[in-house]
Amino acid sequence: MSGSDAEHVKQHVRVYLMVFAALGVLTIVTVALSYLDLPTGQAITLAVIVATVKASLVAAYFMHLISEEKVIHWLLILCAAFVFSVFAGPILTETGIGPLWPLPN
Repeated sequence: MSGSDAEHVKQHVRVYLMVFAALGVLTIVTVALSYLDLPTGQAITLAVIVATVKASLVAAYFMHLISEEKVIHWLLILCAAFVFSVFAGPILTETGIGPLWPLPN
């Protein structure tokens, strides 16, 4: 193994450790948020935001999606839009805005 290969591996290990530390900090943030006396809607919103950041870090670095082609990125955006639409229905119904589609009687 040449010197540049060893340095390359060290750089990747450093990035993985930084992502691991960020995931640990975000886990602590999630637990800390659970102890705050927030309304349910705000608590869920904050929890989903933190979970989205954590999932993005895992997908980007540990699943190596950060170096993929643009087609993969568009597919991920499409999947995220689908998940958002699935969550939007119950949230909009619960908040009184109304269902996105007629509900059966």
